[in-house]
Amino acid sequence: MSLAQLDALAAQLAGRLIAAGFQRGQRIGVIAANTIEWVLLDIAAIKAGLVTAGFEFGKFNSVLQLVNTYNLKGIYADIALDHTSACNVRPLVEEVLKAQTASTEAAVAAPRYAAEDFTTIKFTSGSTGVPKGLCASVGSINNSLESVQKMFRHGATDNILVFLPLSLLQQRYWTYSALAYGHDVTVVPFAFALEAARQIPPTVIMGIPGFFESVKRQAASGNAGSSSDLERRREKIESLLGSRIRYLWTGSAPASPDVLHFFNDCGIPLFEGYGMNETCIVSKNHPGAHRIGSVGKVLPNKKIRIDEDGVLIVGSDHPVNTSYIYCSPGDNEKMFLPNGDVRTGDLARIDQDGFLYILGRADDMVALANGRNIHVRTIEEKIKQHPGIGECVLFGSREAYLIAVISPDEPLVNSGTIMEHIGSVNATLAPDERVLKVLITPAPFDSGLLTSQLKPKRKEIFNRFKDKIEKLDVVHTW
Repeated sequence: MSLAQLDALAAQLAGRLIAAGFQRGQRIGVIAANTIEWVLLDIAAIKAGLVTAGFEFGKFNSVLQLVNTYNLKGIYADIALDHTSACNVRPLVEEVLKAQTASTEAAVAAPRYAAEDFTTIKFTSGSTGVPKGLCASVGSINNSLESVQKMFRHGATDNILVFLPLSLLQQRYWTYSALAYGHDVTVVPFAFALEAARQIPPTVIMGIPGFFESVKRQAASGNAGSSSDLERRREKIESLLGSRIRYLWTGSAPASPDVLHFFNDCGIPLFEGYGMNETCIVSKNHPGAHRIGSVGKVLPNKKIRIDEDGVLIVGSDHPVNTSYIYCSPGDNEKMFLPNGDVRTGDLARIDQDGFLYILGRADDMVALANGRNIHVRTIEEKIKQHPGIGECVLFGSREAYLIAVISPDEPLVNSGTIMEHIGSVNATLAPDERVLKVLITPAPFDSGLLTSQLKPKRKEIFNRFKDKIEKLDVVHTW
């Protein structure tokens, strides 16, 4: 579908929504996998002055609960509807898509937006508690689009592959960018990412570190992982991602140095960045300003400082917002300072050249029974270097030693090689940093233990396996 056709169909759908009784500021919920319907409805809602609320697909069984909790006027759902109180917009969307012709209806005058207005409510994929709802300001969205375009100069020859859920607002930015700057964008569900890359092929792929770790494992077969065969490595990567890659983009979780070097060393740039739902994009490596291990230089519209606890504080010329509209008591005060700045909870430092480094979560600090504070993220990353390990989460607060819960990369993994690997990692660590209890789950973590961006939920993992952890014996093989 051409961008002009998408724009025309979105205008037609906006008119249908208004004719159906929707009024500016009313909310439409979307609970669906990545589809053209999602994209079309999102653009139409902006043209009609409506507010979208994207919900994580596969997480909710009751539409009625969403309608009542979030005051939805309408909903587009890929699950059975169990309500009668809200308008189902599916027939309107599908009727417009089925026609796919230029509308003969009178054009709807698109509303004007001020910087403080908002077009969507985004929900955190936080690792604990009920998702927090945050209205995203137009000023913040515009600033992010403009900043990314200045860094990467996307144009008519670019095709950006989007496969992370469109319920995450940042994924929808690429559609807005396509309409604003004239590049192509391809939207598919996560499961079809590699198939789409082979068919298109794209020039830009945005993915979480776990996606690129998977690509690395597939591409590193044979001798393609060795530094002495960089040309072969590049060929293997291009066989998976296509031969037109201009750069790769990652964020949302730390990327390991091994993964970053695997791509960058053979001439396929993998740029790491940093941002949160509450801040949007804060920093990004990009052509001309790239330092592996950092998350790039801070964007001009952001202001950062590091408080006395080493935690990163972010301010914005145009904040995403300065409070949640849905959250548990105390969440606003924990995240937003009185002036609207965001206390990220991430430990950070800035080098002399202005590159930002994220050292881990303040919550990732484990206080052992002897009073020693252990920052577990770096140890987890070392353990995850084993090809059979999908995730590693360490615990040990008020214990005498660290405890690992390991999710295998696939069922029926060889636990013996994993234990040997942990032994070799322990040999490089100080005594208090060593992992002395290990629980290997029988299968990879299910969706209940991962966020929508596939990050492990530390609290839920501990609660799920608490009984098994308590029965573990201390390992004495190292």
